[in-house]
Amino acid sequence: MSNCAVVGINWGDEGKGRMVDYFTENYDIVVRFQGGGNAGHTVINGLGKFALHLLPSGILRSGVVNVLGNGVAVDPENLWIEMQEVMSRGVAITPDNLKISDRASILIPWHRDMDELEEMRLADKKYGSTKQGIAPFYSDKYQKKTILAGELFYSEELKEHLADLMEWKNLTLTKVYGAKPYTMEKLEKWIEDYCDRIKPFICDTSAFLKNAQNSGKNILFEAQLGSLRDLDYGIYPYTTSSNTTAAYAPIGSGFPGVKIDEVIGVVKAYSTCVGEGPFVCEMFGSEAEELRKNGFEYGAKTGRPRRVGPIDIVATKYGVEVQAATAIAITKLDVLSYMDKIPVCTRYIQNDRMIDRFPFPAALKSAKPVIEYFDGWKCDISGVRKWEDLPKEAREYVTFIEEQICCPIKYVSVGPERESIIIR
Repeated sequence: MSNCAVVGINWGDEGKGRMVDYFTENYDIVVRFQGGGNAGHTVINGLGKFALHLLPSGILRSGVVNVLGNGVAVDPENLWIEMQEVMSRGVAITPDNLKISDRASILIPWHRDMDELEEMRLADKKYGSTKQGIAPFYSDKYQKKTILAGELFYSEELKEHLADLMEWKNLTLTKVYGAKPYTMEKLEKWIEDYCDRIKPFICDTSAFLKNAQNSGKNILFEAQLGSLRDLDYGIYPYTTSSNTTAAYAPIGSGFPGVKIDEVIGVVKAYSTCVGEGPFVCEMFGSEAEELRKNGFEYGAKTGRPRRVGPIDIVATKYGVEVQAATAIAITKLDVLSYMDKIPVCTRYIQNDRMIDRFPFPAALKSAKPVIEYFDGWKCDISGVRKWEDLPKEAREYVTFIEEQICCPIKYVSVGPERESIIIR
């Protein structure tokens, strides 16, 4: 039996979905343990191209059971719409291969409203939210102002609980933001249209996971976003509102006693960042646009152009430390094949001195990147499947990163398809 967490090392968008889809060949269960529908995992396989937001990436592998743990922001509306889209393309989703924790809190439509209203209020100081209600949701969860998925089976208690929450939430919507209040009629329609549809998938996932471990099943834990978006260890306040680290996987999965045997950190061969906040290694102008175009760097959820830059050794080393990664998967190495010289951010300059330790968030705005250049390989590597068949320059690039971040790079992705990968 083996339990593995697949996590992001940088700002998110590293290619975790692609790696989870690959690894699920060797796992029985995939568990999402935090986050919600505010980011996307893009997966390309024999079934086509999928942008998953709430569904675990193992949903595309036959025979794998997928779990949405209690740490996930379960949005019934967006989840049901996503399920319909995936099922319309020939993927079976049943209570046998998708299970939702009865202890997961439900994201209510007013959370999305609150998210958008607050971003509008912040104007040019906004956080760059995807407006999927994630920050208001987690805020309410920790105020004990949400409903649990299991409450959907207790209709009278549910309506009474929602009425109390609505009375409280309408105070903020109307008096702070000047928005329209919610009504019970609107909430009852939401329950009928979406909540009732996901009820067959809700169960005691803690018992399921414990029984699975006792039966010798292999469990893979899937994170959303990356180290630098973690609520406690990221570039606060430009973070998500949950913990994106492998250490949170036991809590957010509903299996607090589980032992994680391996943590695979996913790193892109260059840096990307969606949303606001400090991004020390950021490229601008035509250089950035060329990298963005070659890597097709546009958000899977929002379609927003991603900010791009060279791989950031300082940030990546910090991310490896935060995640306690035992191995690294580097993705999109093939994208860099067009470059004559490949830039790498090796250190920062701050207050006229070189640093190689990732700074405190408030100090990041004054940091400047130190860029070194490596020879490019200038050839298509997307068909390479053996390490020794990579051009010398590509191997030197990967080896340099490995030495700098002090963690073995075991997987090198040279394309988005399942088979486009090199195992070292």
